[in-house]
Amino acid sequence: MLVSFQRLKAIFLKESLQILRDPSALIIAIILPLMLLFLMGYAISLDSKKIPVGIVVEKESKYTQSLIKAFESSESFQVHHSKDRRIFVKRLQEGTLRAMVVIPANFDKDILKGKPQIQIITDGSEPSIAGYVNKYSQLLWKNWLEYEHLSPSKARIEIQTRYWFNSPLLSSYFLLPGSIAIILTLIGTLLTALVVAREWERGTMEAIMSTSTTILELLLGKLLPYFVLGLISLIICILITLLWFQIPFRGSYLMLFITSAIYLIPSLSLGLLISTLAKNQFVASQMALIVGFLPAMILSGFIFQISSMPQWLQFITNFIPATYFITILQTLFLAGDIYEIILPNSLYMLLIGVVLFTIIFKITKKKLS
Repeated sequence: MLVSFQRLKAIFLKESLQILRDPSALIIAIILPLMLLFLMGYAISLDSKKIPVGIVVEKESKYTQSLIKAFESSESFQVHHSKDRRIFVKRLQEGTLRAMVVIPANFDKDILKGKPQIQIITDGSEPSIAGYVNKYSQLLWKNWLEYEHLSPSKARIEIQTRYWFNSPLLSSYFLLPGSIAIILTLIGTLLTALVVAREWERGTMEAIMSTSTTILELLLGKLLPYFVLGLISLIICILITLLWFQIPFRGSYLMLFITSAIYLIPSLSLGLLISTLAKNQFVASQMALIVGFLPAMILSGFIFQISSMPQWLQFITNFIPATYFITILQTLFLAGDIYEIILPNSLYMLLIGVVLFTIIFKITKKKLS
């Protein structure tokens, strides 16, 4: 028989007891997901709201008051107004203000001439916010001209905009599902990276090698407890995401658990590969963070768009399992069971997991023979 279930059960129970006796493993598997989810939900936000903007009104009139109200009615801006632009220039330099809108003294005269103008000055030290303020201010300015019937266009066109899958346009709707992939990466890679390295450090690997346990039984027996632990962390993350943060879920829970189980295969395999190569817990943990966690955080499309990366980095993202899992999670949460997306990405994850496990099997076999 290729695998003895009795020996596999013995290794599984041994590793499970080791997890229960190790507080650090339980902290990483239970406490750390809670901390990361609440950080993602509250501390990290890509929503542009309440951006401090100063409006300089050099000469007040009914038109300037109407324009100020237009800016104040927007949830994107936190408006401050003054007659002295020097106050806002200093605040721009200090970083407490992100933009300044100047309404000139001859604003009413320019309206009579049919050429009203305003000046928009943004803080370019944060390009994304500066670009957002500039574009939104121009849109607000055009809408105000339409509202006051000052637009040269005679045909009034009403545009109705609808946002699919994320109608409130909240960044948490895609950050929190994506953070589940980051958490499973951290749990799977970091915990399993310490498995074999711990055996070598404590000198118990020689005792295991002296038994009749095969390489496959050893690897499966060490991976399965962390596989179960990863699924427990997944359940915790899902409950918090759905019940606490009220993130919508439009897919099936069965598909969520199946794809998560598939993702744990390459994640756990990568950690075990690192553990096999390192033979030292400190080195293994550092390698797990560098090889597993950081690429999943930065290069998977979780925060930064892959299409905006250089071509050589886009090529590297094809070998990062989190790239495919984040796409699956965001699809399941926001769109539903779109099998045209879920099935190919699941296949890629499974392929990477099989390749990594095969490499571990070959390397471990050579070292234990």
